[in-house]
Amino acid sequence: MNKVVVVTGGTRGIGEAISREFAKNAYDIVINFVNSEEKANNLKKELEEKYSIKVLPVKADISNEEECKILVEKSIHEFGKIDVLVNNAGIVIDKEFEDRTIEDWKKTLDVNLIAPFILTKLVGKEMIKQKSGAIINISSTNGINTYYPSSVDYDASKSGLISLTYDSAVQFAPFVRVNAIAPGWVNTEMNKDLPDDFVKDETERILVRRFAEPEEIAKVVTFLASEDASFVNSAVIKVDGGWY
Repeated sequence: MNKVVVVTGGTRGIGEAISREFAKNAYDIVINFVNSEEKANNLKKELEEKYSIKVLPVKADISNEEECKILVEKSIHEFGKIDVLVNNAGIVIDKEFEDRTIEDWKKTLDVNLIAPFILTKLVGKEMIKQKSGAIINISSTNGINTYYPSSVDYDASKSGLISLTYDSAVQFAPFVRVNAIAPGWVNTEMNKDLPDDFVKDETERILVRRFAEPEEIAKVVTFLASEDASFVNSAVIKVDGGWY
């Protein structure tokens, strides 16, 4: 019987790479999405044909608590269990510090921090019943040591996600391991419109002199979900190429 993973924001960028990496590792996958239904269905067809697994696309706006509940209920109904939860979905609103509004803050926190709390609470309860599970939060170096006033609400949300990781690891011990990954710069659609001079400056601050590929983040996620990481808990792993 395959293990089951739920990936929020599982059709784009890092989330798509995570979905693909779990498929390679013979997991059945619940791919959460909001707008990209066609892409989710195409990804389902591709992964099921290529890896002989089951994929359940679930449309849910995870900033809504009721839709979080529906996502978990559909996952349990389809597969009977959830072995791994990846809180990956996130948003960033590009505005200068002085232009940011309370609404921007609330929207960012709803998706990047409050939704992972709700899902962790719901899925953690199921994992406690089965006395096993792994939860992986996709934070950011923006929550640790890279600071940009133009993304102040995003930075705060990712810092909060790290705190949620630590607290959840305590809450669900000893049966559920809860860890976080803090990626640095990654070649994703979210970053495709960055100014060239900014990309050049940031690349020069990365010891390996390049941005990461989404697959490089996904491989760390599947490691943390695996038995190879059975003694890794309450940890935050930076995957930033050595940014300084």
